[in-house]
Amino acid sequence: MARKRVAVLISGRGSNMAALIEAAKAPDYPAEIVLVLSNRADATGLVTARAAGVPAHAVGSKSKAGMETEIDRDLTDAGVDIVALAGFMRILSAEFVRRWRGRLINIHPSLLPAFPGLDTHARALAAGVVRHGCSVHFVTEGVDEGPVIAQREIPVLRGDTPETLAARVLIEEHKLYPRALAMVASGTARP
Repeated sequence: MARKRVAVLISGRGSNMAALIEAAKAPDYPAEIVLVLSNRADATGLVTARAAGVPAHAVGSKSKAGMETEIDRDLTDAGVDIVALAGFMRILSAEFVRRWRGRLINIHPSLLPAFPGLDTHARALAAGVVRHGCSVHFVTEGVDEGPVIAQREIPVLRGDTPETLAARVLIEEHKLYPRALAMVASGTARP
């Protein structure tokens, strides 16, 4: 079975992207990372991707429509099957999401449907939850509303701050995202 061709979209350091690249080094992994794109030219994840031998560049257009047109062209030119958002801090248009429906996934630092959007760790602490974690989901038009593929949870510890909780959740994200991508690439997870 041919491995699925995956592009990763980032905005920053790309630690989840790096976890996906590492997982894809295994010969039996059902996906290969063939392209990394960023909406920011200064994203350090671009350097990480290039160092791993993955073509990577920033999208030049600053307008949302121009950016999405450029991303779509790059994805098509690279023969991409699946798009993995990994800290991509732009909301994609409904049109773009529909074009990639069922092939567009995202990692989110909460146990969805709880705490969609930003500031998830501070919001979880303010709500007094005892369990927190991360989710990988299919992207739909609503922010963090798509079907969940997989989740990992951790306990909220007494004395946790948004920063300590974020650091512990990130460790779980690095384990979860490669597993969830493998599920999508192998066809065991569908929207």
